[in-house]
Amino acid sequence: MPNPVKISSFVITFNEEDKISRCLESLEEVSDEILVVDSFSTDRTVEIAERFGVRVLKHEFHGYIEQRNYAMENSRFDHVLALDADEALSIELSREIQKIKQNWDADAYVFNRRNHFCGRWIKHGLWYPDRKLRLWDRRKGRSRGENPHDKIVMEPGAVTRKIKGDLLHYTISTVSDYFDQLNKFSSIQARSTKLRDMNPNFFHLYLKPFYKFVLAYIFRLGFLDGWRGFCIAIGQAWGIYLRYVKIIDAKRSNPMV
Repeated sequence: MPNPVKISSFVITFNEEDKISRCLESLEEVSDEILVVDSFSTDRTVEIAERFGVRVLKHEFHGYIEQRNYAMENSRFDHVLALDADEALSIELSREIQKIKQNWDADAYVFNRRNHFCGRWIKHGLWYPDRKLRLWDRRKGRSRGENPHDKIVMEPGAVTRKIKGDLLHYTISTVSDYFDQLNKFSSIQARSTKLRDMNPNFFHLYLKPFYKFVLAYIFRLGFLDGWRGFCIAIGQAWGIYLRYVKIIDAKRSNPMV
């Protein structure tokens, strides 16, 4: 028997005026409610969101995991779809989700994310297929992981299905933006990992970054994306190195940590 459901879609935002319209437009056909949780943007993000007639909540940002769970808990319907402001549903993915709404037959759904880097869609490496679980029954899953890379973790026994279509991620416009982001994210990760009394060694500082580069660039065919593929693979290795060297630096600066 068909099992139709209603979907609450939510987006967490902070100063996303250049991106939010594209995201919200892509959600209109699949959503019975759209919720924007904004951490007190200083640009026109909230104004633009309100023009779409969506519900806007303002909430102080304590972390990506915490913010996504807050949005999920404040959604009106139990079946939820989570996007970032720099993401949008492709036409094919939107159509698949509309079909699922008419016959929901799993606890969660995963789909590929296609990343746009410096003017081109990336087709190889660790960035594609970049599978994401973003459509789920909130009664059976929550955002967990380690900031800034949260993920939806379903309870044991939950049924997850893969569906067609790409989530479009308009991620990086310039190489400078990419390395700025790596620096920011590695700092967040270092603060989190440091709490577990991590003591980075030769393996963490050198072997892990080297393995990440070889995996992304060689074994996952990142070289087929040209200079962009090389840049991404180098960045992924560099991000790992930065994370651990920042932990060492923090311990050196504050031996009590």
